[in-house]
Amino acid sequence: MDTTAWIVIGAVFVLLTVGVAGVLLVRVLRARKLLADAGIPLRDKALLWAAVIYTVSPVDLLPDPVYLDDIGFLLLALRSLHGAARAAGVGRHGERQVEARNLVP
Repeated sequence: MDTTAWIVIGAVFVLLTVGVAGVLLVRVLRARKLLADAGIPLRDKALLWAAVIYTVSPVDLLPDPVYLDDIGFLLLALRSLHGAARAAGVGRHGERQVEARNLVP
């Protein structure tokens, strides 16, 4: 392969990772509705905002053209937040879930 092909492959890889990081960042910001619920522990809220700050920060574990560390941190924050929301009984869109056993008199 010549140099041009390697440059194209590298550019495609960078664009894909930037795209994935961007999508995850948008999902994290949309999940902020869950932060308003008092049943979500402060640890999970702090992890979410730490992931956002880390993603936009110029200081990274890996150089900025490689967004794999940012993607991993965003995925960890989303997983943690959604797990805490499920444990608190909050649905995907911020509404409280009513348990079936509470409906029976």
